[in-house]
Amino acid sequence: MAFLLFLLCLILVIFTVTTMGVPNIPSLDPVNRFLKGQTDVSKIVSSDFQEFFYDQTLDHFNYRPESYTTFQQRYYINYKWWGGASNNAPIFAYLGAESPIDDALWSIGFLPENAPRFNALLVYMEHRFYGQSNPVGSMEAPNMVDAMEKSLENPDTRGYFNSAQALADYAELLLYLKNQLQAHNSPIIVIGGSYGGMLASWFRLKYPHIALGALASSAPILYFENLTPPDGYYSVVTQDFKEASQNCYTTIKQSWDVIDQLATTPSGLAYLSQKFQTCSPLSNADELKNYLKSVYSNAAQYDAPPNYPTARICQGIDGASDATDILDRIFAGVVAYMPGMSCYVTSPEVVSPSESVSQTSIGWEWQTCSELLIPLGITSEDSMFQSLPYDANVFIDNCVRSFGVGPRPHWVTTYYGGQDIKLILSKFGSNIIFSNGLRDPYSIGGVLENISENIVAIKTTEGSHCLDILSSGEADPEWLVKQRKDEANIIDRWFAEYYRNFRLL
Repeated sequence: MAFLLFLLCLILVIFTVTTMGVPNIPSLDPVNRFLKGQTDVSKIVSSDFQEFFYDQTLDHFNYRPESYTTFQQRYYINYKWWGGASNNAPIFAYLGAESPIDDALWSIGFLPENAPRFNALLVYMEHRFYGQSNPVGSMEAPNMVDAMEKSLENPDTRGYFNSAQALADYAELLLYLKNQLQAHNSPIIVIGGSYGGMLASWFRLKYPHIALGALASSAPILYFENLTPPDGYYSVVTQDFKEASQNCYTTIKQSWDVIDQLATTPSGLAYLSQKFQTCSPLSNADELKNYLKSVYSNAAQYDAPPNYPTARICQGIDGASDATDILDRIFAGVVAYMPGMSCYVTSPEVVSPSESVSQTSIGWEWQTCSELLIPLGITSEDSMFQSLPYDANVFIDNCVRSFGVGPRPHWVTTYYGGQDIKLILSKFGSNIIFSNGLRDPYSIGGVLENISENIVAIKTTEGSHCLDILSSGEADPEWLVKQRKDEANIIDRWFAEYYRNFRLL
């Protein structure tokens, strides 16, 4: 049951791969979609959640006629524990990220699990262009994937698809809700994980008059150019596997050359296709290598207890140590991670046999090809992966090829900051919790040390991506239980100070 609960928390990540040898940017999602279909645990969404749609402004920053166009932004409210506007009871607002908001209703448990303590209203808001909040409505596209594709085909429409517009959406919607509920003095805490955690921290900095504080879980706000070394992500992946098993690490490190050598032989690709039970014949070695890289990276990013995925893969590899063929051992590790699959190693545009191209894979490619350019590369000789240094020019060229425009590498740090973050935020920032699990490769770009008394970093050695905001389980280790309690206690102090100042004023 504990393993099933673990898998339940692993539904929303997409690691797109490419045959061009350029490292893609792993999706920043609280939970993991790579194992979709691998669990029979049902998604249970409380009937206390009510669905609403808001006529959201398309363009918050211009006054052209088209800027006044609106679209339907979806959000959910749970009134079950709310103490009411008359008591100035607080509001917990979850900021949706690069996926439909639906899954957050059952997977993000920090809000409903702490709502009774604070008598809080729960609001879950969907990010523009994802889910049912796409400016290209159902009348223009038959489903959400088609709507995303249609949105990005139009250079004018996709120009409204960025984090600044999304934050303005959340600001406008939250002010609207406070007005509608007559909750003018109810303090708001914004909560998000991964990219949503970045949004939460940025929201507190950009809209301090709306949000009293922010919980930013696994938010790599420093993983941009000149702030974090490009090889940081894959260095953490390597370390996770080394800690799981030195033999496993060595086997993986040695496997890449074997794949390359086989692929150059006349029947090598056919042999590899058979060996790895691919869903379709391999057309080149990169398809297999990028798939394996995604499997390993995914396992490290979501390396959560009680059944750590890196350990599972290594148990599969080490357990097949009697096999003379190194690729048999590698495949045994893949099967140990994803048992019961009918086939493996899908084509570049497919994440798993159960899911083809998705809203997230399409939308995330645009976001990382416009403003969220996270430099990833592999340079360390100690890495379990083949060398692939980050080349900004190659990455930009690929983006231009896909969208006709290139990224703005320095815009995020220009608009939100990041340089000298401790010096700057200690002067004017407050009430942000940055939480990270150090097994998460993205933690290398997170805030890992306290910036001030009210901008705090909570890190766990055994933790991974966004564990603290996911739904709790009976098998949760003590350090995870403590982490969640510490975060709730910090928020409690924020509320106590707010209500004390409110009474004085």
